[in-house]
Amino acid sequence: MTAKKALLAGLALSTLGGVAQAADEVNIYSYRQEFLIKPLLEAFTEETGIKANVIFSKQGLLERLEHEGANSPADVILTSDVGPLHDAVERDLVAPIQSDLIDANVPDHYRSKEDKWVGLTARSRIIYASKERVQPGEIKSYEELADPKWKDRICTRSGKHSYNLSLIGSMIEHHSVEEAEQWLTAVKDNLARRPQGNDRSQVKAVMEGQCDLALGNSYYYGKMLTNDKEPEQIKWAKSVNLVFPNQDDRGAHMSISGAALAKHAPHPDAAIKLIEFLTSEKAQKMYAEVNYEFPVRPGIEWSSLLKEHMGEFKADDINLGDVVKHRAEASRLVDKVGFDN
Repeated sequence: MTAKKALLAGLALSTLGGVAQAADEVNIYSYRQEFLIKPLLEAFTEETGIKANVIFSKQGLLERLEHEGANSPADVILTSDVGPLHDAVERDLVAPIQSDLIDANVPDHYRSKEDKWVGLTARSRIIYASKERVQPGEIKSYEELADPKWKDRICTRSGKHSYNLSLIGSMIEHHSVEEAEQWLTAVKDNLARRPQGNDRSQVKAVMEGQCDLALGNSYYYGKMLTNDKEPEQIKWAKSVNLVFPNQDDRGAHMSISGAALAKHAPHPDAAIKLIEFLTSEKAQKMYAEVNYEFPVRPGIEWSSLLKEHMGEFKADDINLGDVVKHRAEASRLVDKVGFDN
């Protein structure tokens, strides 16, 4: 049995609840972690009376949707990044989200131009810079990561990871494929080690002196700084300054977690109500407090940690659909320049 078939077989053993087709229920396939989503779903049920059934998985949910086809019980897909949302659209697994309330709550650049997905939280792909070895203001842009002065001084996870593909896609959109390739080649030449690990391990590498700069999502700083169960991560966080790049021009690259309406949703009205709730003031504030992400809805107060350690910054407001459309090209560039080798 192939790994894919085994995954599908395993997922098929899961259930969404005994009465999956009840009108007062909504069925969710979630790539987002249970600790974050469960309190939101409980609040949604309390407010609307609609029961939320959910399957959590780190992988395989889009494959499951494809396998189930028109018989899928899924109403809503929740993802931790814009990449899987784009993949769901490409695989024809979603339906348009038609809601004036959602359109009012979420800015255009965090929504699909075709209404195929909507952002729920935002985060920035920032530069973590050593407090000891990098002076404040010494690096100000993503483009400067290609400067030879950073030779053997940069750490990052795999270029093929969705977070980095999004950043590379933004470089393609803002510049060109050719310029993005030149940039990625130069960044590769500046790497201190072969791309590996997750975003937190890059910050650890900075603290240990393996590199001086690291790419990572902004919310990991909050997760590290408050990690009482693994206090060594607090030391990692305290060893770096946070650099939100390109403040003098387009602003820092942003990405999202998001939601999509499943193409064959048996409860489309309840699904829309759930997505509307997730863009409400109440849910947006809960997201911000629990996961140290930025609300996509304007006017929502940031968590106290974000206000203290990040402050206001200029965010790139390019539509993320224009960035994620370069996902395949970005992946080809990673291979072409041998970034992960």
